[in-house]
Amino acid sequence: MPKLSVYNLSGEITGEIELNDIVFGVEFNEAVVHQAIVMQLANQRQGTAATKTRGFVRGGGRKPWKQKGTGRARSGSNRSPVWVGGGTTFGPQPRSYAKKMPRQARRLALRCALSAKVAANELVVIEGLNFDAPKTKNVANMLNAFDAKDAKALLITGVDNVNVELSAHNMPKVATISNMGLNCYDILNSDKVFLAKEVVEKIEEVLA
Repeated sequence: MPKLSVYNLSGEITGEIELNDIVFGVEFNEAVVHQAIVMQLANQRQGTAATKTRGFVRGGGRKPWKQKGTGRARSGSNRSPVWVGGGTTFGPQPRSYAKKMPRQARRLALRCALSAKVAANELVVIEGLNFDAPKTKNVANMLNAFDAKDAKALLITGVDNVNVELSAHNMPKVATISNMGLNCYDILNSDKVFLAKEVVEKIEEVLA
């Protein structure tokens, strides 16, 4: 089983934690992880893009000129797609981009993402990842302690840890999620993952 050092907010080692092999030590499955990320990004799309077809463009009720005798091409409506101001042919219409994935496959993708961060030494277990008040300075000081000031960082906290989320809100390279919102994209899109010690057991309980 992989073992990691446990740090405090100042970057000092306070102990050691043994991680579950089933969650933090699996072989990376690129196909499943790719499918999970595609699903997540697709589900974030609003799907509200819309264009007007010739049936929705205002006007065009009268035939512009008679069918024969003018020398011009026949035309039935000035809102035809070939006219300026006419409708759009095969344009986007409101739709759902939602994708689904089996639960076991989603959980495997999360295990792969967490294991990849452990293997790359990019996962840090933090003891006492909590602040008394929401201050950006608290997160900045913590990142400085781990030489991650300019890195894309992800803070994984408990569900009720609002102060950490508000403290990192103004930092463009720092994202925060709770253990309930764990996802592959945020984990793999970060250079450094800071995981609250009390959350490790909850993650292992669900994914193991």
